Amino acid sequence: MATISPFLWFDTQAEQAMNFYASIFKNSKVLSAQKIGGQVFAVEFDLEGQKFMAMNAGPQHKFNESISMFVSLDTQAEVDDLWAKLIADGGREDQCGWLKDKFGLSWQIIPKALPRLLRDPNPKKAQAAMQAMLAMKKIIVADLEKAAANA
Repeated sequence: MATISPFLWFDTQAEQAMNFYASIFKNSKVLSAQKIGGQVFAVEFDLEGQKFMAMNAGPQHKFNESISMFVSLDTQAEVDDLWAKLIADGGREDQCGWLKDKFGLSWQIIPKALPRLLRDPNPKKAQAAMQAMLAMKKIIVADLEKAAANA
């Protein structure tokens, strides 16, 4: 059976990124770090049951928004906590639940309430939730719910 794992290309920070991500996600573990000539070249780690691989291969290819890590969370507190950790030390917020971490990797930090509100059977409520989301950086569930309720 085939397995599929994200493979991340870093300039020189694969080990630092692996350790950073492993420190943020509760169910994580460092699996390996391969060295060539005394320098870390490739790493493997697990975040919440998803295996990742990464390598240090130089600055030729940078991360961009065409690929992102999508994280679905149950509560606003989980969204707030993960958001703060991922933008710390040089990350930056973007629109509609997107951010870039300090390594330039894009993440979508999405509460499970968002798709529920966007799929509301009442199109006015769904549209109001969509308009509220479009005005946000970090997704605030209470604000989405208020917009939908006032539609």
